[in-house]
Amino acid sequence: MNENIENKLVKYLLNTANIDDLEVLTQWLKDKNNKQIFKNYIRTNYAIDINMNEFNTENAKKEYLQKIRQDKKVVHKLKRYKVLKYAAAAVLVFGLGYFFRSNILNSPIDTTPIIVNTNTIIPGTDKATLTLSDGSQIALEKGTSFQTQNANSNGEEIVYEVEERNSSEVTYNYLTIPRGGQFFVKLSDGTQVWLNSESQLKYPTSFIKGETRQVELVYGEAYFDVSPSSNHQGAKFKVYNAAQEVEVLGTEFNIKAYKGEQNIYTTLVEGQVAVNALNKIKILAPNEQLSLNQAKNTMVSSTVDVYRVISWKEGVFSFKNKPLKDMMEVLSRWYDVKVIFNNESLEVITFNGSLDKKLSIEEILDIIIGSTNNMSYEINNKTILLK
Repeated sequence: MNENIENKLVKYLLNTANIDDLEVLTQWLKDKNNKQIFKNYIRTNYAIDINMNEFNTENAKKEYLQKIRQDKKVVHKLKRYKVLKYAAAAVLVFGLGYFFRSNILNSPIDTTPIIVNTNTIIPGTDKATLTLSDGSQIALEKGTSFQTQNANSNGEEIVYEVEERNSSEVTYNYLTIPRGGQFFVKLSDGTQVWLNSESQLKYPTSFIKGETRQVELVYGEAYFDVSPSSNHQGAKFKVYNAAQEVEVLGTEFNIKAYKGEQNIYTTLVEGQVAVNALNKIKILAPNEQLSLNQAKNTMVSSTVDVYRVISWKEGVFSFKNKPLKDMMEVLSRWYDVKVIFNNESLEVITFNGSLDKKLSIEEILDIIIGSTNNMSYEINNKTILLK
């Protein structure tokens, strides 16, 4: 590693890197070999210092390690996405090393996990089921390909040809993402949609020229990067679900509307959206989130950290003061597992940190129990018991 890159890494870890520094790191990290060098660099330096029980005297390093120990938040500005998604796993390794010494060694109970079989538990992958207008279904996953009259899929995404019909005839496709999956679709108007695990999107194979473009998030979570109305004769873009309608002109936003959850969250990243629900219309500004509680029929808006909301599409789970029960619900979808709490008091423990979505389930659970006292887990096939 050359000195220039190393200096920029130190600045990044200290949260003092400027935009130019981040751009250099982004380009450097595009090389797969450099990604591993980056992870090894910070892992090795931290491990050496911990094992020797003394720290490098460089002020920069001491300050960073102090931040980790104080459980301060990871840098999470939008312009840092590409760098952060490679750093997340390494940062958590730091936390695991520290918490192991400060918590696990002093724990009064045996926190050794019991593992019967984890061969069936793997991180999620790009996969989906495409349902055509005639009801036929096609499995989309890595290594497969599929083609229709105006769509192509390489098994990891599906792209519809740019097309607008003058005819009033509209045909719809459904894209269903299972637990343990994610998928990307580019609609015929150029709108890009990233779908999270356990989600379903209904959309036309082509839009009618000049008319409002409409899609339905039947359930689940999706991130939309909408093709602006100026490219479509002023045609608006709307996203429906059972409880609300979101109207946009050209913007990026996230909707989370899972089955069985009371709240629907609409989060604006760029542009402007109008959310129509409960006979009210709420205009959102960037970094604003609207929470619609379907049980109480209430809407509450607040300013949020956008990174933590949409980091899932960047390959990172990010949690801030998240109860363990809610956190495990997110993880259960990605790893397609069932989670059981042996002790209800564990459900309310809060967690802060970022998790690389490529980590194994054992690594994830080791990090979790490493940051708490008096907790362990068992894995039996695809069931996880937290105790």
